[in-house]
Formats: sequence, C-alpha cells, structure tokens
Amino acid sequence: YFMGFTYVISDVHGHLDCFEAILEKIDLQPDDGLYILGDVIDRGFCGIEILKRVMDMPNAEMLLGNHEFMMLNALGEPYDGIRRSTIDSMELWYHNGGLLTFAALQSQPKKIRSDIVDFLKSLPLNIDVDVDSEKYRLVHAADRELYGRYKKMYTSEAEFAVWSREALDFMRRTVTNYVFGHTMTGMLMERSPMRIIFKGNLIGIDCGCAVIPNSLNHQILGAQGGRLACIRLEDKECFYSDEEVKPAVIRSRKRGIITMGA
Repeated sequence: YFMGFTYVISDVHGHLDCFEAILEKIDLQPDDGLYILGDVIDRGFCGIEILKRVMDMPNAEMLLGNHEFMMLNALGEPYDGIRRSTIDSMELWYHNGGLLTFAALQSQPKKIRSDIVDFLKSLPLNIDVDVDSEKYRLVHAADRELYGRYKKMYTSEAEFAVWSREALDFMRRTVTNYVFGHTMTGMLMERSPMRIIFKGNLIGIDCGCAVIPNSLNHQILGAQGGRLACIRLEDKECFYSDEEVKPAVIRSRKRGIITMGA
C-alpha cells in the first residue's frame, strides 16, 4: 500500500526511452506506487534492462504478462507448472519478439538470470487497489477469477489471465472497475495516436508502445500512433511518452490532492 499517488502503465515492450520519459513526466516519488501490468520485455531492445530496474524499485509492483509467460515457457521454467515443448515455446516467443530479450538475458551473469526467472515466477496475475474509496482490479489481459468460464480455451488460469481478449466483453458487464493492458487501444477504438480509453468500468492503457513510430514492429504489425501511456488513478490524468506534461497540473502532497494552476 502506497501513501502517495497511484500510477499504472502496461506493455513497455523493451522501450527504455519511453519508460524513462514516463517516469520523468509523473515525477515518481518514494511514497507513490507504480503498477506495471506486464509485458516489460520483447519487441524493443531493452526489456531485460527495464526488468532489472523494476526489480530494484521499492515502490513498483508488476503483473505477469503474456510475454513474460512465453519467456518462462521457453526457458523450461513454466509459471503454471505445465511442461510444454521447449522448441515450440521458443518458436512462439521468438515469433512474438523474444529474440532480442533472449540475447540480452544470455549476456547476464548466471545469478542475475536466476534472479530474473525467480522474480517472474513470483509475479501475481491480478492486483486489487483502493484509490480514494474506489476499488480497481489491475489485470494484464483478463480477470483470473473468470477462468472457469473459459476453461475449454486455455490450459491454465495463468494462461487465460495473460492471453484472453474475449473475456473483455464479459468484464465490461460486471461491477468491477478494471484497468487492463495487452489489447492495444487502437484495436478497440480507431485513433492515432492511440490514447487511454474509458469504456464504462474498463480502462484500457496499452497504447501501442510495442509499435512506436519508425520501429521494425511498427512496419511489421502496421499499427499507427504507438506510445507508452500512464494513468494516475486519483484523478484519471493521462500521461504519454511522446507528449509534454500539461503545465496546469500542479501536484500537492500535503493531503494527496491535485489542484489546478492558472
């Protein structure tokens, strides 16, 4: 539990410059909480470096994403304990941008590699947070508690929680407030550049950092307007890695409130 502000980001996908831009914009303080909804790695060059930074941040909490899930399977260290073909798992990971991550991981000392695997295997699938009497469930792709409805499609609760997109429709019909990543907002609402979306009880924050302009993944996947997004849950203020912070927003820490400047 953090006494300051509550920030949420998702799907950094190895783009260290975007990650640092967001941290600078939100001016993260020791009593603030930063929640990362998974997919720190793959597609970009710096996934392992970002992951190591997150591991060292006392005020950051991270969820397991489908890319970390794939990485563990490829390394023969499955999160859900289900043994899969290492060759097939590695192929799937590489197909989804894991080659850069694997190369960076292999360059780390054995102890660091072991620590990273242990860290990823310890990550939760969902996190519940209370913000000013409002309750939010943070998920990468889906609410793990809904797994029973989709058992025929997924081999484990973890696989469902990090991969499912079809569960979003059911989640939208519940009373739970969800903040989710995994599904780029451009897939749900056509807009370039992508923005955080608010649809009833759902807040989607994956704004396509995996496909930032002029990147290889931008060319391959064809998505437009990708950048890293962050939401501050206290006032729903949105921050983007490629935008300047609005100067009118002034932070006041005396009572944890935010006042608007002139």
